[in-house]
Amino acid sequence: MAHYRSAGTIPPKRHTQHRTPEGDLYYEELMGEEGFSSDSSLLYHRYIPSAIVDVRPWELPDQTLTPNDPLLPRHLRTHALGADGRDVVTGRRLLLGNGDVRLGYVAATEASPLYKNAVGDECCYVESGTATLETQLGHVDVHQGDYVMIPRAVIHRWVPTGDEPVRVYVIEANSHINPPRGYLSKHGQLLEHAPYCERDFRHVGEPQLVDEQDVEVYIKHRGRGPSGLDGTIHVQPQHPFDVVGWDGCLYPYVFNIGDFEPITGRVHQPPPAHLVWEGHNFVVCNFVPRKVDYHPLAIPVPYYHSNVDSDEVMFFCGGDYEARKGSGIGQGSISLHPAGHAHGPQPGAYERSIGAEFFDELAVMVDTFRPLDLGEGALATEDDRYPYSWSGGRRLGQG
Repeated sequence: MAHYRSAGTIPPKRHTQHRTPEGDLYYEELMGEEGFSSDSSLLYHRYIPSAIVDVRPWELPDQTLTPNDPLLPRHLRTHALGADGRDVVTGRRLLLGNGDVRLGYVAATEASPLYKNAVGDECCYVESGTATLETQLGHVDVHQGDYVMIPRAVIHRWVPTGDEPVRVYVIEANSHINPPRGYLSKHGQLLEHAPYCERDFRHVGEPQLVDEQDVEVYIKHRGRGPSGLDGTIHVQPQHPFDVVGWDGCLYPYVFNIGDFEPITGRVHQPPPAHLVWEGHNFVVCNFVPRKVDYHPLAIPVPYYHSNVDSDEVMFFCGGDYEARKGSGIGQGSISLHPAGHAHGPQPGAYERSIGAEFFDELAVMVDTFRPLDLGEGALATEDDRYPYSWSGGRRLGQG
C-alpha cells in the first residue's frame, strides 16, 4: 500500500543511529517486499528482533484438500461451524484452496496467540462481532463489515471484545493482496474512478510496548508436506511488541465495505465493476446495497454465466439475496461455482426482478484462476441438495 505513514519515534535519517533516553541503540528492522524492491517499512526495536530461545513445531489446523470431483457447484453453511472456544488463528477451518489462495472461516470467542503468516498476505472480512487487532506497529479496533488487511510477516493477534463471537472469513494468499492496479496511478495513489480512496482506510494507532519475557509466536510458513505448508513456534526472549517507532508504506489497515462506492448502469454491470482487491491468480469483489439497472427493459438480476477461466466463490454476509431465493442460500452461506458450470439466478428470480430499483445485498466474492479444492470445513458443512436447485431439486432416478 504505497501511502507513507509514520508513528512513534524515528530518527531524521534512515539507517542512522537512534538511541534510547539512556543512550543505548534501538535495533532497526527493514520489513520489505520483493527483496526490498517494493513497499517496505522500517521498525525500531528495543530488543534484537531475531533473538529466539526455543523452537518447536506447530501442527497447523487440517490443511487437507480434496479435488472437486465430480465437478459440482457447492453450497457451504459456515454457521454450522461452532465457536467452541476457538480463536481466529488456530481455530480457522479450511473451506477451499489451491496453490494461490486458501479460504477459511472461524467463529472466535478467545484471544489468539501471537501469529505471523510468512507465506502471504491475509485479507480478513469481519462478518459480525468486534475485536481488537493488536500488531507490532499498533492496534486497531475492527467490527462488522471490515476488511482487515495484514501484510505478510507482521506479528499480530486477534482479541474478541464483544459478548458474541467474532465471525471472520479469511482469505490467505500465497502472494500480496493490494488494491487493483487499474485503480492506482503510476505512483500508487488511488485514482478518481476507484470506488474508494485513502481517506476510507483506518490505521493502527501508536505502537504499544509490552514488557514480557519468553513469548511464543506462531508462524505459518512454506513446508514440504502435502499442503506445502508447515507451522513453527518461536519463543522470543522479549515480547515482539517492543517497537518504539516505524515508518514506511507496508502496514496493516482496515477498510469497511460500507465505504465502497458501487458502480451502476442502465443494464447489468459485470463482476469487474465490483472489484475491490487483487492477489496473484485471484481477485476479490464485493456486492453492496445499490441502485440497480435503469434501462426500461432491464433485468436487474445477473444473467446466467460461465466462468471459463475461473472458479467463483461467493460469501453471503448480509441483506436479501433476491436472485438466490429457493436455493437454500442465506446469511453465512458460501457458494462455489466452478469453471465448466453455467450458473445464475434461481428459477423465477429472472422475472421477479423486473422493475426492481434497489438491491439490499451484501456479499464478498473471490474469483480464482486455478481450480479450487475442498477443505475439511467444506466437507463438514456442505448442502448436498444445492447442485440440483436450478432443476427444482429433481435428480435423475429420484422421481
